[in-house]
Amino acid sequence: MSFLAVDVGNTRLKWALYASPQPGAGLMAHGAVFLEQIDNLADTEWKDLDPPASMLGSIVAGEGVKRRVEEQMEIWDIAPRWVVSSPHAAGVTNGYDHPNRLGTDRWVALIGARHRVLAMGAPRPALVVMVGTAVTVDALDGTGRFLGGLILPGFGLMLRALEMGTAGLKAPTGDVRDFPTNTSDALMSGGAHSIAGAIERMHRRLLARTGQDPVLLMSGGAAVKLAPITDLPFETVDTLIFEGLLALQSHRLAM
Repeated sequence: MSFLAVDVGNTRLKWALYASPQPGAGLMAHGAVFLEQIDNLADTEWKDLDPPASMLGSIVAGEGVKRRVEEQMEIWDIAPRWVVSSPHAAGVTNGYDHPNRLGTDRWVALIGARHRVLAMGAPRPALVVMVGTAVTVDALDGTGRFLGGLILPGFGLMLRALEMGTAGLKAPTGDVRDFPTNTSDALMSGGAHSIAGAIERMHRRLLARTGQDPVLLMSGGAAVKLAPITDLPFETVDTLIFEGLLALQSHRLAM
């Protein structure tokens, strides 16, 4: 009863093969490729995998990319299934004005966050931050209702925007500093402090809204850049979307 979880973002496809479709299942294999390399999955990373019994994926990269992923899955006898954001799922209520327009990566991460918080003990609000091509900062109250969230440009988009809009300014990689004294550090620190400030403001507003100190969960490869400058306690969870996919699949099978 192995289960394949797939997360297709704007830049990379990440996958994980679990022993069963339920939260806490053992991880058997995992990997990641850039979208340009998707067409080789059947001959490389997926070639020697034991065939999964089922699959569920989250995708934000568009229909063309989805078709390419499904073509690679033809080596197995499974029907590809993809998450569609909905008003309610797996104990989470979607408070978006138009629930189906919420990005599936955000929706699935919220579900993963809710189940992770419940596994810690008593229900609490949560702030879910994903740091990728874009940065999202999403708020869950203690009942599992998604209250709303922010979308910001990620580090790369911020730096490229400054390069394009400022004459003669280049953006080599710098370090995050409290008081930067060179342009490279100033650029990197500006991006990091912008994101950290948005997180801290949303954290304060969620605390004021719910009266409970929110759990802060951060995911994404660039989340490590925020660690030195974030005063709030947080947990980095790289598998948050996979955990949401496991919860959704388990909930579906239990219905």
